[in-house]
Amino acid sequence: MKRILLLALPGTLLLLCGSANAASLDDALASVQHDWAHAYYAAPKDQKEAAFNKLMGESDAMLQAYPDRAEALTWHAIVLSSAAKFSGGLNALHEVKQAREDLEKAMQLDPRALNGSIYTSLGSLYANVPGWPLAYGDKKKAEAYLQQALAINPDGIDPNFFYGQLLADRGDKAGAREYYEKALAAPARPGRQDADAGRRQEIQIALSKLGGSDH
Repeated sequence: MKRILLLALPGTLLLLCGSANAASLDDALASVQHDWAHAYYAAPKDQKEAAFNKLMGESDAMLQAYPDRAEALTWHAIVLSSAAKFSGGLNALHEVKQAREDLEKAMQLDPRALNGSIYTSLGSLYANVPGWPLAYGDKKKAEAYLQQALAINPDGIDPNFFYGQLLADRGDKAGAREYYEKALAAPARPGRQDADAGRRQEIQIALSKLGGSDH
């Protein structure tokens, strides 16, 4: 009986250790996500760069603790690309380059992690960063990645919003309105109420720019 218990014990310990690590990553992700929502949507304009500098330290620590987890890499990339939006200059180019590298590594590890957020984030990057020779922006690649994101998460608020944004940039107002409205109707994400509220405000502004909406 003792031998059986000893043989079972290592596996039991591994399971417990794995559960603890998963819980710790979940906690780290939740903290980064909430702090991102505050920095991106709630922080005053003149405080955004400082808020993202602090958040980059937090996401760096998360990635150091979980360097081979697609979730950590994806959110590290999201923080970097968001920080680039508010910093500008050469730092921004470095940040969007690193963000793409993080997402490509995450895609190799687990392409469907976080309900397709890797593809959503890559699509957003390719749609919004400058093209050659400054950076790697490419609307065709953006569309391909966003379509992959929508295939995984067809009702999600983010892939529908960014696809609508891409269509609006092309001048396809009807198509953009369709995807913006689908984004507004997206189901709430547990634990992401702050981000959902901020994104919906963004969508309302985007709809108003199209020239009239019932929302």
